[in-house]
Amino acid sequence: MKMAVIGAGKWGQALYHAFSQKNEVVIHSRTPREIENFVSLEEALKCEYLVMAIPAQSVRGWMDANFQDYGQKLLVAAKGIETSTGAFLNEIYGSYLSEERLAYISGPSFAAEVMQSLPTALMISATNLTLAQCFAEALPDFIKGYVSDDVVGAEVSGAYKNVIAIAGGVCDGLGLGNNARAALISRGLVEMTRFGEAFGARAETFLSLGGAGDLFLTASSKLSRNYRVGLGLAEGKKMPQILEELGEVAEGVPTARALHEIAEKRTIYLPIAEEVYMMVEKGKDPHQSVRDLLADSVA
Repeated sequence: MKMAVIGAGKWGQALYHAFSQKNEVVIHSRTPREIENFVSLEEALKCEYLVMAIPAQSVRGWMDANFQDYGQKLLVAAKGIETSTGAFLNEIYGSYLSEERLAYISGPSFAAEVMQSLPTALMISATNLTLAQCFAEALPDFIKGYVSDDVVGAEVSGAYKNVIAIAGGVCDGLGLGNNARAALISRGLVEMTRFGEAFGARAETFLSLGGAGDLFLTASSKLSRNYRVGLGLAEGKKMPQILEELGEVAEGVPTARALHEIAEKRTIYLPIAEEVYMMVEKGKDPHQSVRDLLADSVA
């Protein structure tokens, strides 16, 4: 396959490394990088297959300014909900090209471990299962690919787990123990399933690699950027300082805001996401958030 990765952050470079094992792959980003096979945007866009590793909040602006439709098939590698509109990424990309040409990658996958070619399993979701299988077969031998047609479930899982990961960092940063972390992650899984079902996602998707698998990983490891945001909150740091020290995009931060707004409009009960929103956006004391969650009598 002739492929181009658009976006050369850590995840973009990891996917470039992975897909390069079996395919002819180039890479492009807004900022030029000293990477083998780094090419111009014009050259990248003329590849038949594009892997879009652009942060969720930047997708619409990038597509408006840069995308040229040559009939490419796209694999979306970002995870998040657009804060300004509450739109999922499939809705944003779907306004530029048909769903038959769109697929989405999810699953437990730290970029650093993919770069080391460590064993990984990922989910490729698309309404066009032939396209999903095509991308799955393009993965290297160290990545096992599964396919699914539940695009909404994959989207919600990929976005929501980042918010729960912030809560996981807070939990561990406060030293609340293994019992608390297990309770948080399991209730987080219930919560994101409830949210996804409100948008037509299938419950079983949240028990898959893209749901529970990715959630368990990102909510319990310092390799997770969102988890490190939670650790910073537990230390009493303010968000500007946390994000400056992080030096990378933490999609859980804007996604918490998007979930808060969607939950208010649609009256969906999201207690953990709401507490993350209050800590991230309103500066709520993490200790108080813990007390409020424990005092919540709703199942």
